[in-house]
Amino acid sequence: MAEMRIGVVGAGILGLAIARRLAATRPGAQVTVLDKEARVAAHQTGHNSGVAHAGLYYAPGSLKATLCRRGIGLLKDYCAEKGLPYEECGKVVVARDAAELGPLDEIERRATANGVPGLRRLTGAELREIEPHAAGVAALHSPTTAIVDYPAVARAFAADVTAAGGEVRLGFEVVRLGRAGDRVRVGSPDEELVFDRLIVCAGLQSDRVARLAGDASGPAIVPFRGEYYRLVPSRTDLVRGLIYPVPDPRYPFLGVHFTRRVDGGVDVGPNAVLALAREGYRRRDVRPADLWETLTFPGFRHLARRHWRTGAKELYGSAVKRAFVAQARGFVPELTADDVVAAPAGVRAQAVDPDGSLVDDFRIGRAGPVVTVRNAPSPAATSSLAIAEHVTDAL
Repeated sequence: MAEMRIGVVGAGILGLAIARRLAATRPGAQVTVLDKEARVAAHQTGHNSGVAHAGLYYAPGSLKATLCRRGIGLLKDYCAEKGLPYEECGKVVVARDAAELGPLDEIERRATANGVPGLRRLTGAELREIEPHAAGVAALHSPTTAIVDYPAVARAFAADVTAAGGEVRLGFEVVRLGRAGDRVRVGSPDEELVFDRLIVCAGLQSDRVARLAGDASGPAIVPFRGEYYRLVPSRTDLVRGLIYPVPDPRYPFLGVHFTRRVDGGVDVGPNAVLALAREGYRRRDVRPADLWETLTFPGFRHLARRHWRTGAKELYGSAVKRAFVAQARGFVPELTADDVVAAPAGVRAQAVDPDGSLVDDFRIGRAGPVVTVRNAPSPAATSSLAIAEHVTDAL
C-alpha cells in the first residue's frame, strides 16, 4: 500500500506545528512542508511580540479561548523539554481611569470563564507593587502569562519534522494548485508535487493560496504593520513584565503596550497602520499589486469608512514619535521620547470579511482534500500545538 503524502504550505510556527504532529502521529505518511522563503519563521512568527498568552480576552467557548488554554500548557511543556526560553514574567491589564473599569470587568469575566489561573484584581497601589513605574486606578494581574522565543520554537518544530522522516522544503514558492482526481497538484515556477492531503498555513498569503486551492469563499487578508519602539538599555528597569491597556472591544488589536523580551529588552508597541505590501515591514516597502488588491477589496472600503478616525490617529502616531510615546506614557508616566529607539516592525495578517467585519476568531476551512487556515492571528503562536491537534484530528 502506497504511503500517504501530506503537504503543508507555510513554514511559520503553525505550519511546522501541524507538520510535526502529522509526522509523529502518521508513521505511514510522507510529510512535506513548503515555503517560499530561505528560512523558517520568516514572517509573522519571526516578527511578533514573543508573548505566550494565558487566554484573558477571548470569548468563552470560542476556538481562540479553547485552543489558547490548551496550547499554552503544551507550549510550556515543550519549551521545558527542549531547553527553550519560557519565562512567566506575568502581565497586568491596566485601567487608566474609571471609564475603563467596566471593560476591565468584562476581561476578568472572560478570563475566569476561560480558566486562566492565578488571576488577581489589583487596586492602583497593588499595581505599583508589581510594576512600580505603572499608573492606573485598577488592573488585572495574570501571573502565568509568559514570554518565549517563537523563532527558536519554530526551528525546533522543523527539526522534529525532519527527525521523524518528514521534509522541510524552503525556497519553494507555491504558484499553482490543482486537483488530480482525489489528489492535489502543487506547483512552483520550476517543479510540481502531488499530495493526497494539503494543509494551507500561508499567513500573509493565506487567502491567495486558499483561492488557488478552490476555497474562494471566506475573508481576505488586509496587512497591518505594527511598529515598535524599544527601551534603551539604561531604562529597561521601567518595566518588570508585561503592561497592557484595556483593549478597545471594536478591534482585535490590543493597543500599544510594554513587552519584556527573553533577551532582557523591552518593546513598546505596536500600533496598527495599513501596510503598503503584504510583507511590508518598512514604511518604504510598497508593492503596487498588493496595495491595489487591498484598496479594491469591498471589505476594506467598508472598514475604512467605519473606522477612518481611528486609522488617522494610528497614522499620526506612526509619523510623530512624541504622539506614539504619549500613548505609552499613559501607562508609564516617566517615559520620555529619549527613552526609546526604533525597533523592527511586524505585519499582521488581518482577515476581513466582505462586509468590512474584522474576523476575530480562528477560521479554518475545507475544500476537498485541502484544509485552509484562513485566519490565525494572535494567539496562534501560543496555540500552535493545540491548533495542530485540532487540524490533524479533523483530517
